[in-house]
Formats: sequence, structure tokens, C-alpha cells
Amino acid sequence: MEKIPIIAVVGPTASGKTGLAVALAKRFDAEILSFDSMQLYKGMDVATAKPTNEEMQGIPHHMIGCIDNTEVFSVAKYRDAATEIIDDITARGKRVVMVGGTGLYLDAVLDNIEFLDDPEGEEKRMKVRRELEDELEEKGREAMHAKLAEIDPKTAEILHVNNTGRVLRALEVYYTTGHTISYQVEHSKDNESRYAPVLIGLTAKDRQVLYDRINARVDRMLEEGLLDEVRAYVNEAPGTTARQAIGLKELAPYVEGRASLETCVFFLKQETRRYAKRQLTWFRRNEKVHWLFIDEMSPDEIIDEAERIIREEESQWQQQTS
Repeated sequence: MEKIPIIAVVGPTASGKTGLAVALAKRFDAEILSFDSMQLYKGMDVATAKPTNEEMQGIPHHMIGCIDNTEVFSVAKYRDAATEIIDDITARGKRVVMVGGTGLYLDAVLDNIEFLDDPEGEEKRMKVRRELEDELEEKGREAMHAKLAEIDPKTAEILHVNNTGRVLRALEVYYTTGHTISYQVEHSKDNESRYAPVLIGLTAKDRQVLYDRINARVDRMLEEGLLDEVRAYVNEAPGTTARQAIGLKELAPYVEGRASLETCVFFLKQETRRYAKRQLTWFRRNEKVHWLFIDEMSPDEIIDEAERIIREEESQWQQQTS
């Protein structure tokens, strides 16, 4: 089977993934496919750090701002939609650069992960979901996250306790299929992939450099109107996607008059740093990632080195298949 070449830019938030992806898209005549689980949704542009038109530099971007913020969008739905987009882009003679921070979304596409269907149908799934939502209301989010940690510790490790939507979804998958999400991911990797990916990872050897960039990004987001977005979404129900975005839930107490802005910004920066750690934990499990360090190389040097790695690896593939 002739495989489709894919370039993927991975790494923690604030590491410069968007800039590198756009630069590589220009050099390889590519379009960009986002694998960020929150940038999918309409609105929340500042909170989810969606690339601006200026940052996109005329490169088409896909799977950004395309889903209503009340819709539940699963990783399986993302995989199906992304696969169609990749087929369309390649059919037009273009390359694909994937970029984002939601590792499960990327793996679902590149590793051809097949998620098990509920053998007893939609009615059972809805019943389980209602029971889990009732349990969440009774026991709280910490108890539900702890429950997931017992059942599926690998998935719980990458999900924050506040991300109740995805915690409940992971529990729902287990109770309706009999298998955890991490089990399904692991056992699907035996399936042959349609793709030949080169993965470029961005991070910093000195973790403080990354943390400083995260803190600066939060300050910039506040200047760009993050509080206005929080005010717009603060009345959303706790389980909606909007309330799960980092930035909205941390700043809601200030908007509601329950805490000072200084305190809320402190917790926002702290939570964003923790999120970056979870992203790194996920991506470092993949031995195929070529890591480049933003505190050792200039942006231009990173772009040049990433291009060199991609062309060298793809040349090796061509020699092996010829």
C-alpha cells in the first residue's frame, strides 16, 4: 500500500508550533490540519489560542472553529473528519501538515485507531451517560476522576480533573464496551497505517523557558480580550465544552465576583503549565518524535533543521520502497 506522507508538529502549549507549521507548509506546498481538541469549537478564539489570519499567512487551516460549542465531538469523529480532509488535500496534489497539542487526536489518525462500538446500542450508552452525570452531581468531579484513575490510569493521567466531559466520556466507553480507551488505542496500533508521518516536536531543555513563554502568553491573551470571552461563556452549563477550556474556568470566579483578578490569573498560569506537562508526557511516549529545543536554536534554525529531518526521513522511505 502506497502511504500518504504526513508532517506533524507536536509539543506543549506556547512552544511555537503554529509558526513552525506555517513555515513548513510554505516550504512543502501544504495545507494545515489542526489536532487541537478545543480549537475545533466556534468562539473561544483567545482562550484556545486560535491562530489569527496574520499568523496563518494565507495557508489554509482545517478543523478550526468548525464545531458548535455545545456539541460533543469525540476522538472517533475527529479521526473520521480528519481522514476525509487529508484525502481531499492529497487529491488536490498538496501536502498535509498536522499541528496541535491533543496527542490522542493525532494518534487516532496516524495509527488508524479503531474505537469499539457499543455492542448494545445507543439506548444503553445514553443510560450509562445519565447515570454517570448523576454520579458526578452527587460525588463531584474529583471522585469521578479518581474512579477513572482506577479503571484507566493512562487516560486519567492526561485528563485534568476539571475536564469532566472527557472524564465522563472515558468512563462511558469502558462501561459500554468493556474496554478502556487506552486499551483500544494500544490494540489498534496493530492495524496498518495509511500514512508515513514525520513528527517534529518543540520543547525547551530548560523548563523555565517554556514556563516563561506560557506566562507571557496568558498576559497577552488578557490584553487581547480573554475576559470578554469568559463573560460570554460564564453562564454555560458546567458540562459544556466552553466551560472546559483552560482560561474560562480559571477566570470565571473573577467575572462572578468571587475572587480577585490577580488570584485567578495566578491559577490560570499554573493550570496552563500543568497542561503543558501533560502534553509532554503524552508526546514523549512516542519514540518517533524528533525533538528540537526552542532555547537552543533560533526560529529560522528550527525551521531549517525540521525541513532537513523531513526530507532525509522521506528520502529513506523512498529508497526502502523503491
